[in-house]
Amino acid sequence: MRAGLEHWVVGRRIAAVEVFGDRTLRRHAPGPADFIARLTGRTITAARRRGKFLWLPLDDGANLLAHLGMSGQFLAVPEGGKPSKHTKARWRFDDGGPELRFCDQRTFGGLALADDELSADGVPRALGHVAPDPLEPAFDPRRFAATLRRRRTGVKRALLDQTLVSGIGNIYADEALWHAKLHFARGTDGLRPGEIGRLLGAVDDVLRAAIAAGGTSFDALYVAVNGESGWFDRSLEVYGQAGEPCSRCGTSIIRMRFTNRSSYLCPKCQPRPRRGRW
Repeated sequence: MRAGLEHWVVGRRIAAVEVFGDRTLRRHAPGPADFIARLTGRTITAARRRGKFLWLPLDDGANLLAHLGMSGQFLAVPEGGKPSKHTKARWRFDDGGPELRFCDQRTFGGLALADDELSADGVPRALGHVAPDPLEPAFDPRRFAATLRRRRTGVKRALLDQTLVSGIGNIYADEALWHAKLHFARGTDGLRPGEIGRLLGAVDDVLRAAIAAGGTSFDALYVAVNGESGWFDRSLEVYGQAGEPCSRCGTSIIRMRFTNRSSYLCPKCQPRPRRGRW
């Protein structure tokens, strides 16, 4: 999505803004009128991201922040079409090209404008609680490994902890753990350096492959900015594959309960720990 925004809107001047419903702007305290007035006439200069947050720096130094929640998405569509019932905001540009829409079926996402100075690694201070993701230059593998081993939790819980590392959701955690041959309940305090290195390598490989494939699109909620579906679901080794043979050893993939979600794994390649942390 970040790459799509870079292609479709960076360098364009905003001519008009519309907001549909106040809930999407609950993080923007001054309200819709201020949001619209401050964006109109501004030029988008870049597209950045961290975890589920995206931000578009503007030519006046402010940043348009977006939290995607569960179903938030940006779409570039021909100008002037009727907004869908899930459209929460739209931007038209003075070049007459495609407009940008923020759609959010479940309305867990949100938009805001931030004037805060950026942190040392170029992130708005409003996002200071979100750790770097493994593909960012700011990510420090050695610091991550040291912090990981100090946590007394299961390795999958750690991967989903946005204060430790961002950008890894349920699907990609399961895929990375399969590649690293680690059960999701392995205690982080018992991981050996080689296992942590293997896990980080697997996370990096999975994320890069998923981005190259346009993400994992199970339905129309999860598409790229141009509306195209991603095809990484064709490459999934364990997630959603219960009952299918493991491509590495042939053992049937199983599904296990994990908090209020599910985890998928190969019981042979990812043996259950004797004293796991669930």
